[in-house]
Amino acid sequence: MYLIHARIQPPGPAPGPDAPLGPGAARALLAAALPQERIEHVVVHPADGDDGCDCVVLGVFLLAERLEDAECTVAAFCRRTAEVLPALRGWTLSSVNAPLVAPFYERLLDGSGPAGRIRPLPFSSSENPFHPF
Repeated sequence: MYLIHARIQPPGPAPGPDAPLGPGAARALLAAALPQERIEHVVVHPADGDDGCDCVVLGVFLLAERLEDAECTVAAFCRRTAEVLPALRGWTLSSVNAPLVAPFYERLLDGSGPAGRIRPLPFSSSENPFHPF
């Protein structure tokens, strides 16, 4: 399963954080998914302007064989739904990509020991160097 973020740009000024696309947008998007797209879940994140874009971010969880396939599927899904869902008419796709999960791994490594190890090395006297600790 992949999580792909699609940034979509409204035709006019960005909607406020309280109403990114109106109530039920995530449900409507999920309902518009085709079976072959293998989309499992959709989340709508309001525009925050932090990245210099007034884009709304769609978090799309889907099954795919490869990351490239997942990104292409989400791009096609967004373009298609912009034509068929009234709430998305006029919206344009700005970008599609997998979000980085660096903060998760940084948190795992934070304060974990010398040289960024997330678990100690096995005891040198251990008979099994791959001891499960």
